[in-house]
Amino acid sequence: MKKIVILFILFYSAVFAQSKFPVDSSYTVKSVYDKVKKAHPYISYVPARNYKTVKEEKEIVYKKIKDRELHLDAYFNQTKKRNPAIVIVHGGGWRSGNKSQMETFAIEMASKEYSCFNIEFRLSLEAPYPAGIFDVKNAIQYIKKNARKFNVDTTKIAVLGCSSGAQMASLIGTTNGKIAFEEPNSDKKFSSKVNAIVNIDGTLAFKHPESIEGTVAGLWLGGSYAEVPQIWEQAAPLNQTDKNTPPILFINSSVPRFHAGRDDMIAILNKYGIYNEVHTIENSPHSFWFLNPWFDETIVYTTQFLDKIFK
Repeated sequence: MKKIVILFILFYSAVFAQSKFPVDSSYTVKSVYDKVKKAHPYISYVPARNYKTVKEEKEIVYKKIKDRELHLDAYFNQTKKRNPAIVIVHGGGWRSGNKSQMETFAIEMASKEYSCFNIEFRLSLEAPYPAGIFDVKNAIQYIKKNARKFNVDTTKIAVLGCSSGAQMASLIGTTNGKIAFEEPNSDKKFSSKVNAIVNIDGTLAFKHPESIEGTVAGLWLGGSYAEVPQIWEQAAPLNQTDKNTPPILFINSSVPRFHAGRDDMIAILNKYGIYNEVHTIENSPHSFWFLNPWFDETIVYTTQFLDKIFK
């Protein structure tokens, strides 16, 4: 018994020794389910779906920062043709969540002949903005560099995010080619440009009449709005939207705070003739994309939009 206890202590000591930063595991599919079920007792988990045509490769190292490795999971159709790609950014308030939460979503989209990539990036407890933005852009470069392996058409790359991940995805898409948002030492042989954005219930502006972002956003942005107003403004996709912004799909819950700045952004997109769509899922909570009856509807909207843009 004493030997078992010693081994147990040694094992967990090794685990915690490898973790050089605190980890927030509060945002999970189960925590969402438990919260949502109180007001929506009819909900259910989305069952695991397996498709013979979908190949999976997990824990692929796409970036190293000293002894820190960042990974992505790839799900792609085993066809010989090059497919459009979807780079997927998970939610969790910029401080929680993980790439595996989007696995069911990625597999479903891969079955529809999209090469999908769930990205691990540095969260706010490890590194503040813009580290996570740099990470996802580096992942896009890695995917383009390895396009043949993953059956990717590099001219058809979409970035998709949920909640805080949607804010990040929108910022990544609205900053195509903007030097200030490119990591200085990144591989310049491959562009981080994306050709479409899918924003699933993510804010477009941190300071806005519809927005109530506060402490959690401040942790990621390196301070409160009073302390670093220029960063809060810079990180808002609304403020980066211009004639170079790619087509965008908004899929929203019925909670206004999670699409703050959307209508203002659409006005800019329309000014430049940039295609956009909005779908609001009525009587839906935030994080609806994890659960039935809303999962399938989210997949339908995403597929229809990307098929229109890329196929």
